[in-house]
Parts: sequence; structure tokens; C-alpha cells
Amino acid sequence: MTMRQRAARAEITTRAKGLGVFGASVLLALGTAITWVQLGPRDPQTLANSTESLTIRDVDGGSDYFKGFPNTLPVDPSYFPIGVWKESLTDPADAPKDRAVLINTYVELTGNSDISFATNVGSFALTEEPLAGAVGRVLSDEVDMWARGGNADWTGSWPGTGEICSPANLGCGFTVQRELLKALPAQALVYSNYGKGVTFWEGDENAATFVNDFQAFVSADNYWFTDPYICGPSEGGAVLAGGQELEPKKCRLAANYGWTVSRLRSLIQPAMSKPVWAFVEVGHPFTENQAPTITGPEIRAAVWSSLIHGARGIIYFNHSFGGDCQTQHILRDACGEAVRPWVTEVNRQITGLAPVLNAPFLDGAVAHAPGVDAAVKVHGGDLYVFAGSAQADPQEAQFTLGCLPGTAVTATVLDEDRTVAISNGAFKDTFADGNAVHLYRIDGAAAACTP
Repeated sequence: MTMRQRAARAEITTRAKGLGVFGASVLLALGTAITWVQLGPRDPQTLANSTESLTIRDVDGGSDYFKGFPNTLPVDPSYFPIGVWKESLTDPADAPKDRAVLINTYVELTGNSDISFATNVGSFALTEEPLAGAVGRVLSDEVDMWARGGNADWTGSWPGTGEICSPANLGCGFTVQRELLKALPAQALVYSNYGKGVTFWEGDENAATFVNDFQAFVSADNYWFTDPYICGPSEGGAVLAGGQELEPKKCRLAANYGWTVSRLRSLIQPAMSKPVWAFVEVGHPFTENQAPTITGPEIRAAVWSSLIHGARGIIYFNHSFGGDCQTQHILRDACGEAVRPWVTEVNRQITGLAPVLNAPFLDGAVAHAPGVDAAVKVHGGDLYVFAGSAQADPQEAQFTLGCLPGTAVTATVLDEDRTVAISNGAFKDTFADGNAVHLYRIDGAAAACTP
């Protein structure tokens, strides 16, 4: 995180503490039109008792999306982006440490980094500065929060250095993005990360402008497990509790990371035309300690929720400003040993399943109760059902794949050394809590289910 980015977060956090949350009236006073958006079901394929016909859906942007850019990310099906945010590479041993955790992509580097340390081990880097060896450029971070949506003049100031917009009561975030783009090559692979403006505070029109107009792919960082303010009535409560405070068991929930991905995907025009990546914290991104520090099982569940909802890359926020492990390098330092094995294991799953994650979805294939989220993938003649809990309480969930024949078959539960029986297309499984995730492979089932 750059100094200006940390200043931005500090300024926003200070304002939030003074108000409790960003109230809608305060945002309106700043010139931002608010329309709270309830997205409804988390994804079309999760509807119980769906009568939707089976539809093959390619991953957002298409599997070869990045091919159209020079010096770009790979389009090899075996590559799935597993990134880390604003990490430093100052010693030749740094990149191998990240590779040991199966990090393959750097999303921004510190200014004192040597990018060759990444490329020497076969990793890729997107950078803010024009570095030789970079595969793309980072345009901005959370400009929707510190400059807000709008076309007012940008003074050139950054958070903490003076008034950002002129007039000060109007947003100038669109102007900031346009000005930053002027410094980049016309064909560059450009990425931006957004925050609570796009996900909570901006109306759909402004949010869609941010997501669609300035970059080739996007992410948003909502830290549902650790943010001390995200459960408030103008943040998570606005979209998931009708403007009321969102109770902890519905707020501190892995499924909400999937909600963030779906929020961004719902804004993209044309629909599904560009990739959305997901942010997951691996420590404590805030100095305040009112909220807990994320745990290993929560990280794994948040990652899989994001993937189930269509994320085409994962970025870990590797900095911790509070809690017991205050460091910029949680995935390297000794104090991160509690979560590092969990991150390594979920990254191993992602790496092994990369061809499946890059393969098409089969929409309309599975019906289930609303207590879980699920997606179906088709690869190599097999069906894969990825399912994660969408509630904190334990449950037994039933899944029905109406396209399967009536004869009994089995599904292998990946990495759990067990199978589940499928009868007449239906099977049940137990989800112990809100962090439960099960990954199923049904061998040879694609032929019966592919339209």
C-alpha cells in the first residue's frame, strides 16, 4: 500500500469513526446520489427449484480475454491468477517464499522492489510504475472512496495532501481516472481496485461508470471478516439488511465475499464482458481491534465463495495494521504461521483446479436450498459442483441435478477422501458452519448434462 493509499484509508476511517458510519445524508451532502441495491439471489445458478434451461456460460471475458493485450497475463488454462497486493521484492529470497505459498502474481509492488525477482521464478506483476517486465498497469486504488463518482476538476492532490476535487463538494473520481489513464500506453492491460463507493455508497450509474470506463478488469476490497464498520446500516446493512445494522452472524460470513464479486459483475456492461477479481484479507487490515482477525478457515471459505460467484483471480491483502501480527508480509513472516498453511492449501486447490476454474459454467444445472451457494463447471467430460455455506448455522443441504440419469452414481468429494451417493440426480451433504466448503467431481457426467 502506497503512502497515498494508506492516507486515503486513514482519512476515510477517521471520517467513518466520527459518524459511526457514512450516513446517506452525509454522502448526499457530498454530492453523491444514493440508490441502495439489493442484489437478490447470490447468483442465477443458486436458485432452488429452478426451471431455467441448461446453459453453457464461458468465464467472464472469455478464456482468452488477456490475449488481446501486449506483455499480458497468460491465457494458458493451467494458469489461474493468485495474487498478493503491494508486496515488496527486495531480496532474491522473497519471490521463492511467495512461490512456496503458490503466489504467482503480484498486484502492485513497493517502490523499492526489483521486478526481476518475480520474473526469475516465473511470476507475473502488474505495477503502477512503468517497469520493464510488468504485464499490466495498476491505475488506482479505492478512488471511488477518496474522490467519489463525478466529473468535477481534480486538483492533483491525494488524500491527506489537500482538497481533492474542485468544487470540494462534488466528486471527481472519473476525472482522476481519466487523468491517470493519459500517462499509460493506449494498449496497456489496465487494472483498478475499488471499494465501498462502488459496492455500497454510489448509485448504480456512478458505480457502473467506475467499473466499465477505465480499465480492462477490476476488483473491490470489502473485508467482511475484519472491517469494524462494514456491518453498519449504510454499508453491509444497506444491501443485506434493508438499511438496518447487519447482525454479526450474517455480516461476518464468507458468502459475502461472493456477494462483492456478484455486485461488480452485475454492473459490467455488456454483461460478463470483463473479468472481476476478488480481494481477501489474510490478517487485520485495520488499526482498530473491534472486529476479529481473520482465521485460516475463513480465508479458505471467502476464497471459494468468490470463485463460486465467478471471480477470475484472487488477490490477498498481505498487510496487517492491527491484531497480534502487525506486518506487511503475513504470508512470509513467522507471525503468519497460523494462516499460512490454510492459504497454501487453498492455493494448491486453485492451482490444481485451474483448468476447471477456467472452463465454462453450466448454469441451471443444480437446484438447492438457499443456505448454500453453488456453481457447476464442465471440464474434460466431467461435472464439478463447487458449494459453500451461505449461512453461519450448520445444515444438511440437498443438491439436485435434474440432468443426471435416474441410475445411481457417485460424486468424489475432492480432498476429503470420501464420496457421496447420487440417486435420481440428488445428493445430500453436511455443512458444519459458515466456513464449510465442499468440492464435488462427477465423473463422465458432462455428456448427460451438456446442452
